[in-house]
Amino acid sequence: MPDIVAIGASAGGVEAVINIAAGLPATLPAALLVVIHVSPDSSGLMPNILNRSSLWNAVQAEDGMSIEHGHIYIAPPNHHMVVEAGDRIRIVRGPKHNRHRPAIDPLFRTVANFYGERAIGVILTGFLADGSSGLAMIKNAGGIAIVQDPNDALVPSMPRRALEQVDPDHCLPLDQIPAAISRIVRGEEPAKRIAPAKVSPMRKDKSKVEREEPPSAFTCPECHGTIWEV
Repeated sequence: MPDIVAIGASAGGVEAVINIAAGLPATLPAALLVVIHVSPDSSGLMPNILNRSSLWNAVQAEDGMSIEHGHIYIAPPNHHMVVEAGDRIRIVRGPKHNRHRPAIDPLFRTVANFYGERAIGVILTGFLADGSSGLAMIKNAGGIAIVQDPNDALVPSMPRRALEQVDPDHCLPLDQIPAAISRIVRGEEPAKRIAPAKVSPMRKDKSKVEREEPPSAFTCPECHGTIWEV
């Protein structure tokens, strides 16, 4: 049964996530992992805001934190939030993805890898296209894809790009998303699914890559390290 809800948002996302969190019942057996594009010097007050409007326990995610039902985990400013085996969160610095840190795709990709059919991916309002490829991975792994209706979004770019890359199970206005999540988690609404595809695990052996593949002529704009051609 799906119980890991990964949510990605950018411009207009604070209000959107508040509305979703406020619309979820306290007894829903699920956990929310949320990435909102914020500036590196953001005060990180999102958990406090959610705790005033939601019955769930919202926290800023910390490295090694366990994922538990009834909790909302917010990616901290200037760090990526990903998941690993054992229902644990990892907080990593790493280069920016899609011009952002935290970024949505790193979270969605690891959620697809470790949770598969237990995952629900949600793309909300925002600019550009972060989250689209990660949502496709969740869908291909047998999870459920939800996209906010672009006509309902404050900034429609991210939902539109997601719709271009993914055939979502649900495309809904914001005020209908909490009820849809609740029905899916409780098994009250069968989702339109495709057969899960094998999700390739993240490559960990850097030395093996360097031995087998030639280096490219480019360097990472963030860390200035060599980019290997794979």
